[in-house]
Amino acid sequence: MIYSLMLTCRACDVEPYAYLLHVLTELPQRTPDADISDLLPFNFVPPKAAPPHPA
Repeated sequence: MIYSLMLTCRACDVEPYAYLLHVLTELPQRTPDADISDLLPFNFVPPKAAPPHPA
């Protein structure tokens, strides 16, 4: 199962660790009957990197 997840992420050009972290953070916050199609790897949009803080 993990191997399939890795291959799907690579095929979708998604970093597997970031995707899995996102899913495991978002999923518990959803209601049991919520649509989870936005959590699929091909719908994943990685968060933008925060701009560096000025010194």
